[in-house]
Amino acid sequence: MASLLRQIVAGPRQKHPEAGLDLCYVTDKIIATSGPSSTFPQRAYRNPTDALVKFLDYKHDTNWAIWEFRAEGTGYPDSEVYGRIKHYPWPDHHPPPFALVPNIVASMREWLKGPDTNPGRVVVVHCKAGKGRSGTAACSYLISEDGWTVEDALFRFTTRRMRSGFGAGVSIPSQLRWVRYVDRWTKHQKIYVERQIEVVEIQIRGLRDGVKVAVEGFVDQGRTIKSFHTFNRFERVIVDGEQQDSTRLVSPNLSASSPSLPISDSKFRSEETQRTSSGGLEAAGSAVIFHPAQPIILPTNDIRINLERRNKATYGWTMVTSVAHVWFNAFFEGQGPENHGIAATDGVFEIAWDAMDGIKGSARKGTRALDRLAVVWRVADTVGNGKPELPQIITEPKEGEPVPESKAADWKSAEHSNLAAISQDLGLRTATPVSPNVSKASSRRGSGTSPPHSEKHHLLGVKARGPSREEFVSQGDEGECHPTVTAAEQDLGIPEVKSPEPIDDSEGSTKIKDVGLGNVASVVGEMQKPCREGNSDSKLGQAKESSKDHVPGQLLKEDER
Repeated sequence: MASLLRQIVAGPRQKHPEAGLDLCYVTDKIIATSGPSSTFPQRAYRNPTDALVKFLDYKHDTNWAIWEFRAEGTGYPDSEVYGRIKHYPWPDHHPPPFALVPNIVASMREWLKGPDTNPGRVVVVHCKAGKGRSGTAACSYLISEDGWTVEDALFRFTTRRMRSGFGAGVSIPSQLRWVRYVDRWTKHQKIYVERQIEVVEIQIRGLRDGVKVAVEGFVDQGRTIKSFHTFNRFERVIVDGEQQDSTRLVSPNLSASSPSLPISDSKFRSEETQRTSSGGLEAAGSAVIFHPAQPIILPTNDIRINLERRNKATYGWTMVTSVAHVWFNAFFEGQGPENHGIAATDGVFEIAWDAMDGIKGSARKGTRALDRLAVVWRVADTVGNGKPELPQIITEPKEGEPVPESKAADWKSAEHSNLAAISQDLGLRTATPVSPNVSKASSRRGSGTSPPHSEKHHLLGVKARGPSREEFVSQGDEGECHPTVTAAEQDLGIPEVKSPEPIDDSEGSTKIKDVGLGNVASVVGEMQKPCREGNSDSKLGQAKESSKDHVPGQLLKEDER
């Protein structure tokens, strides 16, 4: 019965003919396996840890070690594999924080090719299924250390790990994007600069009703994905309908030398002006810009945009009809490797709906939530206490140098690893108090441009009178009510009450300034003097100057057809 259960769970993955376990030899030096378990009921349908250790001892004696990538926990204590294990965990169905990649491939290199190594050594990689995360790590090693091309590495992993006709080994779009990042990193001296990134705005074309848009990123050394902001209906601007005809939302010519977004000829309008003659929004969706009320600062270059479409149900429930997300890295999207580690200080990442990640690593996303999405980002000006955060230069450890390792997750928590994934699926879900405001970010009803912190938006349209029965009218952007006095009341001697003078808040406004990338240029220059071709400092200066010209809430002109 246990053997049958393992065969069902293994599904499309290759089974080793000799061991009868869910594992394969990607190369003579790299073994990929699903995550073993030492607890019931998991060991009844996954590789038992003792059976895996027995096979590895028989085939490789003491010349094997494990690299695991499970943020949900391994499912077994380190002692059951003799302590020969390296921990670099990150969440399932996602790419790794790129800062982990240099340490992952360097630690594997030291085990296989280090000065004290044994020629018979092998690396055993595993995550939960031994597919997405394991494949990303295995292909990264083959590309960066063994000189394989992206296509050859991905093809090898697929043919060795998957049964014929059951899809690719690494199939999640964001993980594939990371593998190509590794290839670019390898070809340009393996320099990576970690920076804190601000998401300035998100531009969406063809946005449907009831879509929740959230900005997320890695924390806790990559073990956890944190939601930094969820947009609400007060942080949106809907653009003219005629702007929706083009297939592109932003200009493809955006570069480090000209990163600012030119002003569109179209004017921004509120939702009331976007209704059709029948009273509803366009069936194909709206062109919308989400601009946060407060700066969204992420601690690393790794950025995730998470989408969820909800329809109102009843009795405290909401129906989720779409789930999708996408990861990108601002250092690579800013052409950092190609510019000797000096990436653009701002830019735009653009992607179509069909190219986004689906539910739990699949292509399934539910009903269409949008047509195209663009994220406008820039290097964060300040963080926390207002002091600039300097970039961190990360290089691959050299041969013989100690390689840092991440903190392992609690191995027992693997028993409950599926709880977090359940919330990222379609179907009924319990509604929360913030659900109506969040899901109405693109709804047909309930528009508004008041900031979310305004306490008066629920009084809009209500007339009020003062103690002398003077009528109050709304003035100013914040909707304050100030009294007005009629001519008849002036004849009775009632004085006119003047509106307060506006407060000059220019000193408190956010300014764009350099975040210390000049220091990055000097340090990188010392590391690779032969590679400093062209005037990188002048390019950096142009990028910094152009970043000051960016005005949030702008939409690019469409391409000429």
